[in-house]
Amino acid sequence: MIKFADMFCGGGLGARGAVMAGCHPVAAVDSWDIAGATYKDNFPDANVTVDRIENVDPVQATGEEKIDLLLTSPECTNHSVAKGAKPICEISRRSAFHSLTWAKALDPRWIIMENVPQIRSWERYPELLQGLADLGYGVQETILNSAEFGVPQARRRWFLMCEKGNNPLVPEPITAIFTPVSSILDPSGVWRTSPLYTEKRAKRTILYAERAMSELGDGSSFLVVYYGSDASGGWQSLDEPLRTVTTLDRFALVEKIAGEYRMRMLQPNELARAMGLPVEHRFNQGTRRDKVKLCGNGICAPVMSVIVQSLIGSNLQCQPAIAV
Repeated sequence: MIKFADMFCGGGLGARGAVMAGCHPVAAVDSWDIAGATYKDNFPDANVTVDRIENVDPVQATGEEKIDLLLTSPECTNHSVAKGAKPICEISRRSAFHSLTWAKALDPRWIIMENVPQIRSWERYPELLQGLADLGYGVQETILNSAEFGVPQARRRWFLMCEKGNNPLVPEPITAIFTPVSSILDPSGVWRTSPLYTEKRAKRTILYAERAMSELGDGSSFLVVYYGSDASGGWQSLDEPLRTVTTLDRFALVEKIAGEYRMRMLQPNELARAMGLPVEHRFNQGTRRDKVKLCGNGICAPVMSVIVQSLIGSNLQCQPAIAV
């Protein structure tokens, strides 16, 4: 059995991918109580610690002196373009170096680190890579787009794959046929909608919607994209993968119902599908906003599954990577 520990574990989305690949979680750490409780709901055998990572002893947290695999997703906000013009917090950025502390204490054969692509421009990034090399790891870095792994979301993330004494292989994309966002939509019709055209509706939202109508034709359904860098005029077609899920509500579905354009926000269960999660992954904790945040902070499970299979290979009895 391949045992793993999960640093900055969130709601266990990356862990779900490792489990899909045949691994077993023994310990997880996150500073957010909602994330820790969600992880425990999904992986009850794991020892889940809710605390800042600097306060946690790796051996005590895992109950192990050695594990096989370390998953680590250091804080990414202060590397991301989503930070905007706000001041950079270097303490947050330095959270990546706690991964070296855990690797030294638990001596895993494999490490998978995840973050936003902008981490590579961090001035201490070479120091992080050298720290792994000093511990005896061969490393390979790559940027992967989840849409190329069957996930109905175009999400680009940086991954660092590490193996003791060996240079690991970077996984190749598994599909050139992208899964559209229409595949994640809940057809039940239970969600409350509101008219697109109301006095309180932001003018920019109306502008985005009317751009979509002009492009797609009257009566077509589409998504309005609320914020973030946008090259598509503030909307997207349902025939494409969803754009990157974030920690805040970003996407509204616009449909023509009984002759009237109406809209609603995408729901957490839809965003979970956009993250490639199988139906058994549960979000029982927190508010709706918390569940959106858990998705936006997560790793697309099928991508993690493919990475684990590529890294560990014949040591595993794997489930299929795509289990949306």
